[in-house]
Amino acid sequence: MSAHETIYGLLGEHLGHSFSPFLHHALGDEAYRLYELPEQDLEAFVKQENVGGLNVTIPYKEKVLPFADELSPAVKVIGAANTLYRRDGKLIAENTDVLGFLYLLASAGIEVTGKKVLVFGNGGACKAVLEALRRNKAGEVLVVSRRGGDTSLISYDELRNHTDVDVVVNTTPVGMYPDNLSSVTDLSRFEHLSGVIDIVYNPLRTGLLLQAEERGIPHAGGLGMLVAQAVRAHEFFFDTKVDDRVIEDLTAELTRNATNIVLIGMPGSGKSSVAKLLAERTGRDVVELDGAIEEAAGKPIPAIFAEDGEDVFRDIESECIAKAGAKNGVILSLGGGAVTRERNYLPLHQNGRIYCLKRDLPLLATDGRPLSKDLETLKAMEAVRAPLYERFADVTVVNDGTLENAAEAILKDFTNLTS
Repeated sequence: MSAHETIYGLLGEHLGHSFSPFLHHALGDEAYRLYELPEQDLEAFVKQENVGGLNVTIPYKEKVLPFADELSPAVKVIGAANTLYRRDGKLIAENTDVLGFLYLLASAGIEVTGKKVLVFGNGGACKAVLEALRRNKAGEVLVVSRRGGDTSLISYDELRNHTDVDVVVNTTPVGMYPDNLSSVTDLSRFEHLSGVIDIVYNPLRTGLLLQAEERGIPHAGGLGMLVAQAVRAHEFFFDTKVDDRVIEDLTAELTRNATNIVLIGMPGSGKSSVAKLLAERTGRDVVELDGAIEEAAGKPIPAIFAEDGEDVFRDIESECIAKAGAKNGVILSLGGGAVTRERNYLPLHQNGRIYCLKRDLPLLATDGRPLSKDLETLKAMEAVRAPLYERFADVTVVNDGTLENAAEAILKDFTNLTS
């Protein structure tokens, strides 16, 4: 970088993986990059006159404030900034998390005006959410913390007195990878919820959102907020306006990138072969669950059945599914009996779109398969498993033709995935 090149990027101490470069590059800011700095270098870096725009992450959201020439109204309320931008020679501190959350509410169709809202967590993210709720004229807003406090800050034990809340928002890390499927609360305790939001975006569907989905409650995860706040920052950086359709498109692209393609179906239905074709077309890694099971058990699958029995095999299978389902952007090829345990559904669904490959029984391969050795056995098996495949699958793909046709059908559906 030359001494006079305008600086755009993400500022933090230890950044690791971040979606920010992808998002800002997609918005046309090719100069955007990551800046990992120790605290002693913070002031000198931020005060450079060629800083055009910076996103700021922990632990510097509060520490950059003294170096700004102006603080936005949101920053004054929240006490933290996640965006710095240059305007008329002045460095201005802004908080686009507020705008990101407002977008998330609107895109999910969740109304908070006059509603009773319960917010879990009282950290920096909570403060941005509270400001957004204030702007949208929410009714009573309660913040849940472990110890509680005054009338607006309650403990988890006090939740029993607030079963009438309308909207639940999680701003804590509970349910975030690798704590997948955990949840801050049991939604069944609330009598008439009209919206649930979890600002966590990995996994795509947290334990809280999975509960909302099961109950048919409007809900939204944090990926849309992540994209929206980045787009709003870009608008401040370059004093421009971006159409909200760009947020929708980028959110859909990130969703597809993070979503696993999960293949289920009868033994011999072509899952492994189709997975290989999909990997060639997409560049994704394939996770063969049978291979993972054999590695975990230290022996081939026929030996597990012969020496330990099917129950032990299913236990190992479920453990491997829980681990594989927490991944992002891979192809998962499962054994035919993975659907026989309901406990396997949520680990697969949290990050996955599940495709059932269906093939006529006489076409199913039977060689080397301990549970599907002949046609009569397959008929009996299908009678039991057909409703289970239907329960798990988002899409059923007929695989009686070529493998290429089945792979193409999956990719056609997957390309149109938005959430």
